[in-house]
Amino acid sequence: MKICVVGAGAIGGYMAVRLANAGNEVSVIARGPHLAAIKANGLRLVEKEGELAATNLLATDRIPDCGPQDMVLLALKAHQITAVVEDLASLFGPDTTLVTLQNGIPWWYFQKLPGDFSNRVVETVDPGGVLFNRIDPDRLIGCIAYPAASIAEPGVIRHVEGNRFPVGEIDGRVSDRLENISTIFSAAGFKSRVLDDIRSEIWLKLWGNLTFNPISVLSHSTLVDICQFPLTRELAVTMMTEAQNIAHRLGSSFRVTIDRRIAGAEGVGKHKTSMLQDVEVGKPLEIDGMLGAVIELAQITDVEVPALRALYACVSLLNKTVQEEKICVKGQPLAG
Repeated sequence: MKICVVGAGAIGGYMAVRLANAGNEVSVIARGPHLAAIKANGLRLVEKEGELAATNLLATDRIPDCGPQDMVLLALKAHQITAVVEDLASLFGPDTTLVTLQNGIPWWYFQKLPGDFSNRVVETVDPGGVLFNRIDPDRLIGCIAYPAASIAEPGVIRHVEGNRFPVGEIDGRVSDRLENISTIFSAAGFKSRVLDDIRSEIWLKLWGNLTFNPISVLSHSTLVDICQFPLTRELAVTMMTEAQNIAHRLGSSFRVTIDRRIAGAEGVGKHKTSMLQDVEVGKPLEIDGMLGAVIELAQITDVEVPALRALYACVSLLNKTVQEEKICVKGQPLAG
């Protein structure tokens, strides 16, 4: 299968290497030193079990170079998609499937959703409905990326934990193409459960992202630190409860308890969240999909979310400071 990974960062790169090693024709969109390293030496994946490499990738920073694909994995952060939406069209043939891997509430959340909120634009992640109007929802498959990974150095992805990539049609159908994608992912070594309620799974992953990411970036702490420190654990419970109330208003459910979700994060150990990794290198923080959109949904559903609003305000100011002053914020060991 011909697959283009748009955004070969930690998760996109992890998927690209494994999909290429499973016999697929893979191209990747990257930029900067990461792209240069991939062009020179291929893309390497470091796992506990050993290393894999993909040396026959087409790597470019120009999406149109790749041509029409069978499948496109959209692994950019939510705030990066609008800038490339016109170029994405060059990847689409008549039957191309677009698999979305964004953390948080996706732009398509209300598309094909029955009920009072059907076909609303999520303005926080899609101002003016640009993605809503320019990407055909019939192409879309939702995917939740559970693994923890990081870019160890340009051209090298380090896999920390997890291999789950459940997938679902946005209208809840269990289609032939959905089953096919699950099979392709499974052949690459991923666990890819077929879902008939993708939005409930989005909330389950988001439960962790909307709590642990902002807490970690403000406290410079890892997942296990947050979960084991009583005050931040209590804060996480409060934030998850607020989010749960929103999800229930929108018809979604949770298949695990809050305590079990926190235990899962704790089990990952000393892992830096994606938001903490970003602030340490001065990248824009992915706060709108993870937190801003949730607050927008709280307004739509008339749910009070004081804890979520407080964290959103603090992280938004941090993001503004990092971008305006062009700095990174990273802890350094004290001398002596």
